[in-house]
Amino acid sequence: MPQEFDVVCLGGGVAGEAIAGGLEGSGITLAVVERELVGGECPYWGCVPSKTLLRSGETLEEAGRARALAASRVDWDLDFPKISKRVYWMARDLDDSRPAAAMEATGAKLFRGEGKLLDPRTVEVGGERLIARQAVVVANGGTAAIPAIPGLNTVDFWTNRQATLPRELPIALAVLGGGAVGVELGQAFARFGSKVTVIEAGPRFLGAEEPEAGAALRPHLEADGITVLAGDGAVAVAKSDGGVIVKLKSGASVTADRLLVATGRRPNFEAWAEAGLPRTDRGWLKVDPATLEAMPGLYGAGDVTGIGGFTHLAYYHGQIVARRLRGEDVRADHTAVPRVTFTDPEVASVGLSETAARERGIDIVTASTDPAETARGYIHDFHGGALKLIGDRDRGVLIGATLVTPRAGEIVGELLLAVKAGTPLRVLADVIHPFPAFNRVLGAVLQDLAAKAA
Repeated sequence: MPQEFDVVCLGGGVAGEAIAGGLEGSGITLAVVERELVGGECPYWGCVPSKTLLRSGETLEEAGRARALAASRVDWDLDFPKISKRVYWMARDLDDSRPAAAMEATGAKLFRGEGKLLDPRTVEVGGERLIARQAVVVANGGTAAIPAIPGLNTVDFWTNRQATLPRELPIALAVLGGGAVGVELGQAFARFGSKVTVIEAGPRFLGAEEPEAGAALRPHLEADGITVLAGDGAVAVAKSDGGVIVKLKSGASVTADRLLVATGRRPNFEAWAEAGLPRTDRGWLKVDPATLEAMPGLYGAGDVTGIGGFTHLAYYHGQIVARRLRGEDVRADHTAVPRVTFTDPEVASVGLSETAARERGIDIVTASTDPAETARGYIHDFHGGALKLIGDRDRGVLIGATLVTPRAGEIVGELLLAVKAGTPLRVLADVIHPFPAFNRVLGAVLQDLAAKAA
């Protein structure tokens, strides 16, 4: 016999966890279907292990910087098994028993297995049918998108799942894709001693960010020994002795013993493809961005919506959906979704790029500077950063920001609040920033932006 619940959530990742927490104590019954691990991609194969790898590489780089700032001699021997062990520990050794118990402690019932949405009210899992009386939530995320490159299917390549939980250190690593995943993991492995080549088919890497971001970051990647090839995409892949050969459009080739495919994400649509749900041009679940409804009584949350592949956004979506299920007329606001690439230095951004703002017909003003050319930049011995702010002249508010600097992911918090709240530029220009903190660089640039908009 089918089991009935008020709500059935397809996917027990970050969005599913947020929904379970948001419905706790409401009296609304919830079933969560998860085919892999409770918590989803982020804690096991994404954010947590990748940033742990980056942190290990960062400590080695800082030790090296001590030679210039504090020491006459610094030596170390790389212990990659130690790095790998810590990464697995941070990824809970792929054990989700505690997150699963926490989810069920909210009152949700967890069903493990491959869930399939039969219709907008019915999910099948493990031979059982779950009926949703009130709503179904599709929150089953995405997976690595594998490009149709001849020969790619003949080699044993890595995706983020293998690269974030490595047992081996490649001598040479070729990375297909110059987005956040590619450059983050590329820098981590380069700092462990791998010879890294990043291959980006587009005209520039970090293509989702302002051009100034990639231009500022590139010298830092090259200083780590990374070769960045932009505008010269892979046209074929072949096996070589103990590795792979990537043939490029220009006729050049890259040889490596490991290949990491980091060319973007695609939705896990197989679980709901036959249920008649609307999809975007790129195949994501199409939802109203305010209500997160794909149709009455069916919500999408997190990566599967294609709105943004961020853990913090998936959690926010889960909170919004839970509140709507509880009867609150709340709306999701995507005006100020922060993006951070956790390289060294970090790249952080929020709001509209200059190009996107112009395409919308906004009369913009911009202001820029280099955070390295500040007291804190010199103290930190930081060289070559970027800060770009975009304002709406007519409204007199900040609408976009991009930073390339140490701690950019922390500094951007002030700016995303300003974008979300529509804080007047004249108010932002009057903010007192502590000296000599990294965020003090914002003061003069905000004043410049406000003056241009006046």
